[in-house]
Amino acid sequence: MSFAAVEALDGQRVRLGGYILPFDYFSGGRVTRFLLVPYVGACIHVPPPPPNQLVYVETSEPVQVDGLWDPVFAEGVLRIQRQDTDLASVAYTLELDSITPYRP
Repeated sequence: MSFAAVEALDGQRVRLGGYILPFDYFSGGRVTRFLLVPYVGACIHVPPPPPNQLVYVETSEPVQVDGLWDPVFAEGVLRIQRQDTDLASVAYTLELDSITPYRP
């Protein structure tokens, strides 16, 4: 497992593409905690991707998740901050500003 993080990204505003893997669900498909993972099914099958390919996101206001198999863009401030969760260990945390559907 590699926790090697890119120091230059710490505190930077970023826009990352990926898939939402939620920890919890609220009515209507809303979530407050999730991992942003690089490919569909990541962390569901063992082993999970390396920690430096995963981003932990926690929001005070739930965000709408329409489909787990639909890619998204997550925007916000990226922090190098280790998180050990039930699903995987993570090297980055995102202070989320917005989630939008992925559009190439």
